[in-house]
Amino acid sequence: MIQLLPQNKTVVPNSTEPIRAVEYINSYIDSCKCENLNVDISFMNAMDACYVSAMCSSHHYIKYPEGKINWFVSSELSKELSKRFSLGNSTFNYS
Repeated sequence: MIQLLPQNKTVVPNSTEPIRAVEYINSYIDSCKCENLNVDISFMNAMDACYVSAMCSSHHYIKYPEGKINWFVSSELSKELSKRFSLGNSTFNYS
């Protein structure tokens, strides 16, 4: 028997501007079935990445309370700054 597993596409915003990045990611969340989502914002600085992850994680949680977002960020600082928001549906990966 063949089992089809959901594809985890990595979403990369089309703008380095935080507000436009949030609009892009939230639009993707609204238009696609994406209970589990990978988002690459590693090109953003820590403060912008914190803002984008907080806004989009909240939006994603409303639609998918059991879902998860894997954020790809540039440094551990983004993870530390976002920790205060208690984003239970988010994990942060950096290299």
